[in-house]
Amino acid sequence: DVVLACDAVDAAASNSEDDSKLYLGQIRQQSHAFGRYQLLVKLLKSDYDAYVKTAEFLSPSRIPRGELPNVQDVVYVPFTATADEEDATEATVNGYVASVTGEDGQPLVADCTLEELTYNDSPLDKLLLSIFRNLVTTHTGGVTSDIPGIKGLLAQGRQYMTMELPEGVTYEDHTKAQHTMVKNTLGGLMTPVLPPFYRIFMSGIVPKLGTDYDGKQIGPWFYAPWLTSMVTPTFFGFLVGPSKPNRRSDGQRGGLIVEKCKFLQESGCKGLCLHQCKLPAQEFFKEELGLSLTVKPNFVTQECQWSFGEEPVDVVEDESFPKGCLVGCDSRKIMAGRKSTDVLCM
Repeated sequence: DVVLACDAVDAAASNSEDDSKLYLGQIRQQSHAFGRYQLLVKLLKSDYDAYVKTAEFLSPSRIPRGELPNVQDVVYVPFTATADEEDATEATVNGYVASVTGEDGQPLVADCTLEELTYNDSPLDKLLLSIFRNLVTTHTGGVTSDIPGIKGLLAQGRQYMTMELPEGVTYEDHTKAQHTMVKNTLGGLMTPVLPPFYRIFMSGIVPKLGTDYDGKQIGPWFYAPWLTSMVTPTFFGFLVGPSKPNRRSDGQRGGLIVEKCKFLQESGCKGLCLHQCKLPAQEFFKEELGLSLTVKPNFVTQECQWSFGEEPVDVVEDESFPKGCLVGCDSRKIMAGRKSTDVLCM
């Protein structure tokens, strides 16, 4: 059915080349594309593995990657890939090159080779970034940087992550400190007003009213994951760049796909991604807002799937999360020779 829908989309596109029929042809093409999308969503809901195989077979040759309802486990193949390149992609593990090793023999994750995205920050993005950086300085005990923009924020984060630790403090302890720092910063960014509002009207947590139900959660409400995915792109673009709502891995609404994560592209650091974005964001939404969240970065494409209302898998047990640092990571070079740093990048 999906293949037939692709044929219908292509036929509508070819028939719309006549200028006199262009408008009607575009409507017909969009209608068929919508029908194809719904068929993919139906498959996604019923059989995830079959969906992934179908998406990999048809994309990008028949279906643009951006028109898939979910791409988190769909191996990326360039549209212009040769047969040899496709074979090489199939030889990877979950899309990640498995044979890269560092000078010390430890496994490394290959860097993203796609063209870098240029980000056009809005006035709101610049304002939120400035507030966020000031909060980071406060919650790290004064760590700051003269570098402007997102690169300055990442310089702050890298400095805090790779700092020399006091006697008796391990890097495992410090990763928890990083999570706390980010959660405190996110809380400050949301102000004291928004979290209580979210907990009541999105997560269904009963406020303190002097009743036996105080603090009990009767949600999240059915609309919470979807509505959160609709609002998030406006207010988190300053950190991650352009994003749009999509479907979670179970086919339900409440997904969000980051086109090419600004945080990951500009840092080139898996440790910063893990401990100053993915894990603290998941913890913040669950602990402070009452809504589960799964964040799944793709280090091949630098896409990132956010799935609101979905319980995250422990990163140690997550087979889709590659082990080792990125090849070109500057943090790895800074940390070279120090003991017990494996926890930084898993």
